[in-house]
Amino acid sequence: MPTRPSSSNLRSIVAMLVAVGFFALMDAVLKTLAARYPVMQIAALRGLTCLPLVLLWITWNGAWGRVKPARWSLHLLRGALSVAMLSLFTLGVRDLPLSAAYTLFFVAPLLITMLSVPVLGERVPWVHWVAVAIGFAGVLVALRPSGQDLQAGLVTAGGLAVLGAALCYAVSAVVGRLASRTDSSEGMVLWMTLLLSAAAGTLALPNWQAIATTDLPLLLALAITGFGGQLAITEAFRHGQASAVAPFEYSALAWGVMLDWFIWQSLPAAHTWLGAAIIIGSGLWLVRHEQRITEAHASVDRP
Repeated sequence: MPTRPSSSNLRSIVAMLVAVGFFALMDAVLKTLAARYPVMQIAALRGLTCLPLVLLWITWNGAWGRVKPARWSLHLLRGALSVAMLSLFTLGVRDLPLSAAYTLFFVAPLLITMLSVPVLGERVPWVHWVAVAIGFAGVLVALRPSGQDLQAGLVTAGGLAVLGAALCYAVSAVVGRLASRTDSSEGMVLWMTLLLSAAAGTLALPNWQAIATTDLPLLLALAITGFGGQLAITEAFRHGQASAVAPFEYSALAWGVMLDWFIWQSLPAAHTWLGAAIIIGSGLWLVRHEQRITEAHASVDRP
């Protein structure tokens, strides 16, 4: 029996939560490395360190026959967007706390949901629109538009860089969903990693700095978290509706707060906590809605 859309959505939501955890740890590594190396070099290292793991994964799965792209244009676009997104986001987290950067980055799920209608031709249920709207309201609460936090975040180079990264990510996610209709997960991960490594490496070469031996463990962590996150997020957008999966990007805020505290001993203000509660609450509500649909379909399918 074919997998129902609601079941696929639940599977994709779990994959997204796993991806967000991996990427949050990766972002902490990026923030640490950004204080020592040029931004474009860090983007190149993100691809280069993951590449051996990607090659081993494809070999392990015996998937070399499935990696040839069906539509090169989509992969080239995703590669360009990945270079722009990663370099802009690294620039942002270099100057901002992770929790602040994530709060600004949360415009991405709204953009993905909006793009999923004209580009992917998806029918977005009203429940998904409500969940996204509530989550975005939580972002506004966390930013406190009536205060100085929003202004300071938006007019700085770091704040603008994060917003640019969010736009690149949203477009890349929708393009990735289009590519997944004809190309395998292995092919999508391989070509994204290769294009990121080649393009960012070429741009970084004139200002390349030697890697300190003490930073090698950070590069290993960058490889593992980046690889795990890429696999999980490719799986998330491959099977579920983009509009259903995207709101769970909001769980990154909890990771940002935790990492800011444990690594840099900083905590967000009270309005950020309130915004986080609203964001997480909207996500949990949508999960419960999807579970009820799945249970209802399962009861109908039973003999």
